[in-house]
Amino acid sequence: MVAPLNTLQQAQLVLNQGGVVLHPTETCYGFACDATNMAAVRNLYELKKMPLEKPSSLMVASFERASGYGEFSHLAQALAEKYWPGPLTLIVPRKNLPEFLNPGATTVGLRVPSHAWTLELLKMCNFPLITTSANVSGQPQAYEVAEVLRQLGDVRPGFVVDMGKIPSEKPSTIVEVTGELVKIVREGPIASAEILAFCASFSRL
Repeated sequence: MVAPLNTLQQAQLVLNQGGVVLHPTETCYGFACDATNMAAVRNLYELKKMPLEKPSSLMVASFERASGYGEFSHLAQALAEKYWPGPLTLIVPRKNLPEFLNPGATTVGLRVPSHAWTLELLKMCNFPLITTSANVSGQPQAYEVAEVLRQLGDVRPGFVVDMGKIPSEKPSTIVEVTGELVKIVREGPIASAEILAFCASFSRL
């Protein structure tokens, strides 16, 4: 199924039923599912051929929703307020999440995307969505739906949101924040130097 821009309700229905949605973000195309639905999570991991022990990040509609699933220090909150919505994933101590999600992990990655369509979908959902790049594990990120489908072969996600070729951006910058300590896990569209400079200026306040 291919979704025009006005099919938020159809995508929401698939997510509510435990399906996986292929959708654009401000970085690359991504897969999403209900992070609180164990069958949906397994479906996503099988579709992506991703090892079950590899943790997934979550995307939500706002900092307020993110704070329901993660413990934000003053610095983590400051980073969220500056860079969200946007391509920044913050890893913080987790809370109120099912044990089957990233089992054994004491932290969780959270982000609020700036892609307008995806942000509207998140506002409609009463649960966080897993967010992961829409590619088979070990293959390149995709910026066109055709490339994702080529990688998947005969299997398909429950719903496809095709917005054509999107700009080729790196996956989100990932920053782990433990109290006031910061670790750059992955550099993406937001440069590590910019993040570290912001944190240094925050610590001097």
